[in-house]
Amino acid sequence: MPESRRPQEFGELLSLWAEIDDLENVTSILNWDEQTKMPRGGAEARADHKATVQRILHQKLSSPKIGRLLESLVSYQASIPYDTDEAGMLRAAKRAYDRATKVPENLVLEMSRTGSKGFATWLRAREAKDFSVFSGDLERIVDVMGKVASALGYEDTPVDALLDQREPGMKVADLERLFGSLRERLVPLAKRIFERIDAVDDSVIRQAFDIPGQWKAGLMAVRAIGFNLDQYGRADTSVHPFSTTFSPHDVRITTRFMESFLPTSLFAFLHEAGHGQYMQGIPVKFRRTPISRQCSAGFSESQSRMWENLVGRSRHFSKYLLPRLREVFPGQLASANVETWYRAVNRVRPSLIRVEADEVTYNLHIMLRFELEKDVFAGRVKVKDLAGAWNSKFKEYLGIEPPNDLLGVLQDIHWSRQFGACFQGYTLGNVISAQLFEAALLAHPSIPEQFEVGNCSALLEWTRQNVHAHGSKYTPQELIVKATGRPLSTEPYLSYIERKYKDIYGL
Repeated sequence: MPESRRPQEFGELLSLWAEIDDLENVTSILNWDEQTKMPRGGAEARADHKATVQRILHQKLSSPKIGRLLESLVSYQASIPYDTDEAGMLRAAKRAYDRATKVPENLVLEMSRTGSKGFATWLRAREAKDFSVFSGDLERIVDVMGKVASALGYEDTPVDALLDQREPGMKVADLERLFGSLRERLVPLAKRIFERIDAVDDSVIRQAFDIPGQWKAGLMAVRAIGFNLDQYGRADTSVHPFSTTFSPHDVRITTRFMESFLPTSLFAFLHEAGHGQYMQGIPVKFRRTPISRQCSAGFSESQSRMWENLVGRSRHFSKYLLPRLREVFPGQLASANVETWYRAVNRVRPSLIRVEADEVTYNLHIMLRFELEKDVFAGRVKVKDLAGAWNSKFKEYLGIEPPNDLLGVLQDIHWSRQFGACFQGYTLGNVISAQLFEAALLAHPSIPEQFEVGNCSALLEWTRQNVHAHGSKYTPQELIVKATGRPLSTEPYLSYIERKYKDIYGL
């Protein structure tokens, strides 16, 4: 809609929101620096920096003036089509304002400070491989998140309130149904594969791969899928791979390396570049507005999981990728062929580390974490006993037990800052990715063949038009229907997994 036809109050709202968006990006810059460049001794001062920014951000977001402007724009919102950018901005602003006004400023500051301190303590606990170093801080984080959930309001479980912040409109009961649908077919499939666990040899990817070579390989891969690294992107290392954005023209990704296992860095690069492509694809015109972000955590993960797995681990993309990896590692990959590589990077086996888990068992890692979060909030598991509960549930789900806390409860960064509804986005991303990919193939059947020559433009453009272009204008439930023509379903994902792994393992 032309700006000249917008009410004056709408312009005033966007002027205020520009500062809110700027402050959110400042927080992201502080977090990025904290995880990539900041010396360890800077943790205490960084906690102060972030708390100050969060206080100012909360004051602006919960300002009575924002409330008055939103109220004055109700009739305007009702008069314009639901799918206009303006209507989406007003819906997103109202959701953010309502959340902000429910959580008092002192609680926002407490959450910021406990998260900063928790991250620093988590790093020390990882070095010691000892959860007890971190458990006291995690108790305080859980307590703060419980207060946040109470402030936001819920009927059944605190996790509902925290979940709604990441997946608007979704309840724990919805997730439990989704997990149940996945469990029903994935667990029997995993058991059948475990009976043939030695049918796939992955020794080709378990060699010595020097880190400079891995850097070169990873940057080549992310450029191949279309992540704009040279003009609008940057890559670094971090303890736990992540991505962040300060604008569509400034998107940062990180990875980590294992010299004896090439997929650790390679697929982390592709995963984070998938997030990054979403961020780079959000229209620049949405910058400094209420719809400048991704739709939800699940939709963000759908992009990372799609490029990591449905593309990166596909036979078609392997035909393009392997010859180029062989140029970087001629000795290690001289005798590898496409089928050897494809089977190796898709080998299924019980594993300790979530980010290195195969597609068949990955969601079991997420279910485990989700159930532990619910158990802690319900009082069934005490925080100090979380490491033991983790190990027991891991043994139950995957048949193996972590030898130490670093490979167990301390492996993920998420609980170092917040607790509750932290992981379900990965499983939602898996499910959404397959449904989106199915829809993209209907529109462009030649997509897989294009991967073989390193052409990912058709898939990237389809996601640009059908996902990225909307920013956070729609709820996740609305966006999946708009993009694919039907509500979220586990069937495309389960069909993809069963088809792929029955082929690989001859089932």
